[in-house]
Amino acid sequence: MPKTSARLLSLLSLLQARRDWPGALLAERLEVSPRTVRRDVDRLRELGYPIVTTKGPDGGYRLDAGAQLPPLLFDDDQAVALAIALQAATGAGIEEAARRALQTVRQVMPARLRHRVDALSFTAVERPAPSADPQTLMALSAAVRAREVLRFDYAPTDTPPRRVEPHHLVTWGRRWYLVAWDLDRADWRIFRADRITPRTPTGPKFAERGLADVAAFVAARFRGTELSGEWPCRGEAILRLPATEAASYLADGVIEALGPDRCRVSLGAWSWRGLAASFGRVDAAIEVVGPAELKEAFRQLAARYAEAGRVSAEPCLPTRPSTSSGPAGPNR
Repeated sequence: MPKTSARLLSLLSLLQARRDWPGALLAERLEVSPRTVRRDVDRLRELGYPIVTTKGPDGGYRLDAGAQLPPLLFDDDQAVALAIALQAATGAGIEEAARRALQTVRQVMPARLRHRVDALSFTAVERPAPSADPQTLMALSAAVRAREVLRFDYAPTDTPPRRVEPHHLVTWGRRWYLVAWDLDRADWRIFRADRITPRTPTGPKFAERGLADVAAFVAARFRGTELSGEWPCRGEAILRLPATEAASYLADGVIEALGPDRCRVSLGAWSWRGLAASFGRVDAAIEVVGPAELKEAFRQLAARYAEAGRVSAEPCLPTRPSTSSGPAGPNR
């Protein structure tokens, strides 16, 4: 019996790893006869696993979708990735379900995997954004997948229902958005999912429109430019710090490592002084590569900061002494 149970688990693991398995190949991998494979498949079916038989010269087996979710097998890396993803699940109204699922997964993990997961434990400290209703997300995703015209009410406006061809459901800045072609405005639009109330039924099917790079489109729209637009001001500078550290300050920049403690950064902004200020956020020496407008912006900001940093000739008003015996904390 232990040998049979172990073989069933091995068979289930193989069926999960790829879509179709020829019967002869399964028998070879398990080192059993094709007849034994057939018996083991029948046992898995009795346990609720929807395994179908495939026809053809290399007839075999496929683990299909069923009415219920049967027990699954994960290798070590898959189990750790699943646990981390469940920890990070926010913004879709599924936090409580994710927490319970994480407890279930962690409970059955061997000790070596629990240690790996616990070592990567973290707490999200970003301010939570309004979360979209999971049923709304499912309805939007279904319309995108089916390529069906979608009608919905869009809060807080009282305009007639919007009619769109939904193409992509995306996340940006910890919110969910629908990227769609607005039929009444004949243009691409981005809608916040938490403001959408879908109407049923959905409309007719539509042909997919060309939007080659949805990520670039969304980034451009939130930046306030067209899809092919660029920042009106773009410059380069060399920073005296590793490229990995520069990336933590300037996530929107194009960063090229020039050595262990130097990197070249190309960055864009709406104004030259704004661009210089963005580079100034980095706690490192800055060597401006160009253009000349960026160098002039640095000179202007330097004069402005120097003026702000001058000690006033007027005497400072006395401050009220702190009654706390300990050091003052932030924002006291």
